[in-house]
Amino acid sequence: MTIMRNAYGPVIEFNGLLWVPVHPGVTFGHLGYIPSFLNLANPEPAAKQIDANYRHGGGWTSFKGFKLLEDGSLQYPGDPPTRILYKTALRNETIHFYQHQWLRITQPDGSWEVCRLD
Repeated sequence: MTIMRNAYGPVIEFNGLLWVPVHPGVTFGHLGYIPSFLNLANPEPAAKQIDANYRHGGGWTSFKGFKLLEDGSLQYPGDPPTRILYKTALRNETIHFYQHQWLRITQPDGSWEVCRLD
């Protein structure tokens, strides 16, 4: 269900979470099955929900080595920056979806983890 629009397209509500596009030309389809792995009604944190609902793809496996840039992009040593395409929130966690199927979950204290969900 479309809730509203921003400059990049429609904000979509799915399983109680609002998915906000933050890059030109993105569509909800870029997220694939990822929105189905998270549900506001589930009391578990995002990484646990993804781990349980993405078992066929390996679950949640944190990937180390990324640097978080000032604009929110991720950069792995030797690679160009990876841009955010969508963002959402699950209670007090912020979730960013990036190019190449990377997902970052940020906790209220500022700590974060990245996982590839392909």
